[in-house]
Amino acid sequence: MTPDLIGIAIVDVVFFTLLGVTALAIARVRHLFTTVILAGVFSLLSAGLFVTLDAMDVAFTEAAVGAGISTVLMLATLALTPREEKKPAHSAFLPLLVCLVTGAALIYGTLDMPPFGAPNNPIHTHVAPDYLQRTPVEIGIPNIVSAVLASYRGFDTLGEAFVIFTAMIAVLLLLGTTGRKRSAVNDKGKE
Repeated sequence: MTPDLIGIAIVDVVFFTLLGVTALAIARVRHLFTTVILAGVFSLLSAGLFVTLDAMDVAFTEAAVGAGISTVLMLATLALTPREEKKPAHSAFLPLLVCLVTGAALIYGTLDMPPFGAPNNPIHTHVAPDYLQRTPVEIGIPNIVSAVLASYRGFDTLGEAFVIFTAMIAVLLLLGTTGRKRSAVNDKGKE
């Protein structure tokens, strides 16, 4: 391994370690404000990990939506809820077992994948050369990533934006109806 690859591997290990510690902290903390802030930290760490994997578009989306908008919406929701989470009435055994089985199935599903970044991977032998060859002629955008996202994957990108917009509207509707119910209850109590 070259020194550059060793440095990248060390950074990846640090990010994964911090993600694991943050996830454990989120699972253990009962104070909801702390949980929301830790979830934002988790999203920001995920964005950093995506940067090291050269997935800048995914990193940008994770930072903007996961660490930004989601954290703000959850903080707004906290204004309508108690500050502490109730103690769970059940043990953590069953949820932990489900997570372990799901994780094991996901890891098993990735065992036959080709090595990351290998030059003979299908993406490097079929899809990428096709995009590199056709994009300047068909699209005319000099940046290949922007051309792929805006043209070839345009409907996919539109779908992602629609999902985020729909989620935002749903959260605003939920927050709006909760406020009306509380004010209606307060008005009845004053009479």
